[in-house]
Amino acid sequence: MNQDSPEFRETVTQMIADIEAEMKKINLWQDEDLPPEKFEFRQAFAMDTMTFDQWLQFIFIPRVHDILDNNGSFPKSSSVAAQAVREFDGYTQASNLLHLLSEFDALFNH
Repeated sequence: MNQDSPEFRETVTQMIADIEAEMKKINLWQDEDLPPEKFEFRQAFAMDTMTFDQWLQFIFIPRVHDILDNNGSFPKSSSVAAQAVREFDGYTQASNLLHLLSEFDALFNH
């Protein structure tokens, strides 16, 4: 599927909504915003300033929405699921979230 096609963007929109809903369902969504200093990260997935689920909520999902809202370009590949597998190892409630993130990655990793 072409990343510039309306069908692709619609698929990404639905997948991000599903990821957000699943995070809320398994209590990985927080109501309070993070303090500004948490956004001054230097490591991949902001591992030096926030948890992975915070990164998903405050960095990953907003970036995808920004790309969708501004008709921006998506990355050529995604490895969010690989990091999620490491981060959620042993957390059985996250199995569906891992599946959703794997499906998201599959859109970009042909």
